[in-house]
Amino acid sequence: MRTEDLHSLTGAYALHALPDDEREAFQRHLAGCATCEQEAREFAAATARLGLAATVVPAPALKDRVLHRVTTVRQVPPGGGTAEKARRVVPRGRGLARWALAACVAAAAGLGGTAVWQYERAQDAGQRAAQAERRAETLAGVLAAPDAESRTARLADGASGTLVVSRGEDRAVFLASGMAEPPRGKVYQLWFDDHGTMRSAGLMDPGSTSQAVLMEGGVDGAAGVGITVEPAGGSKQPTSDPIALLSMPV
Repeated sequence: MRTEDLHSLTGAYALHALPDDEREAFQRHLAGCATCEQEAREFAAATARLGLAATVVPAPALKDRVLHRVTTVRQVPPGGGTAEKARRVVPRGRGLARWALAACVAAAAGLGGTAVWQYERAQDAGQRAAQAERRAETLAGVLAAPDAESRTARLADGASGTLVVSRGEDRAVFLASGMAEPPRGKVYQLWFDDHGTMRSAGLMDPGSTSQAVLMEGGVDGAAGVGITVEPAGGSKQPTSDPIALLSMPV
């Protein structure tokens, strides 16, 4: 396998999607390529952080669309800086096809409970990936913050919800465990209780019974958090009585 091909396998290697022979060849390559070593390490770290993000159900045609579009994307090996090198196209061989399949499988599976990027166009992939990674990093930062405080409450049908708040980060995370799926066409919506005024804090994934949700907006002195059942897409103001209310951790 050519060195140019090995440079393109960092993503598949981080996802454990290489066959034994290519994985061994890539590991030998890593020993002498600091750029690929760093890139593989960053891919692995991003994958782990995304495990904390809420899952979003992918569009049914996502896999076919990405497989079709990825064959048109040019890749430049690390170290390229000239226009001539930038025009090189990585051969569409087994390595690239396997990388594309690994990316689709990872997206369809939600990376084990991570958030799934829904691409409207292949050109949006980089931007959406960056947004998802930033969101996952913020979520992880709240959970790991030195001043993080939590409060857990029992919900209906044996479910539980934990509110984690970092005033230093001015952000909150809601951790749900064992929640029943909302009625068809409905979604759970989170709200900050600004001392009697409810402020939307985002939607939960209706297809996931256990999830970690980075609440939208700052805590900003809110007194508590509520959960209501709303029409798909959410509401500007609550349209139902809350199924749970949690006061802010002291």
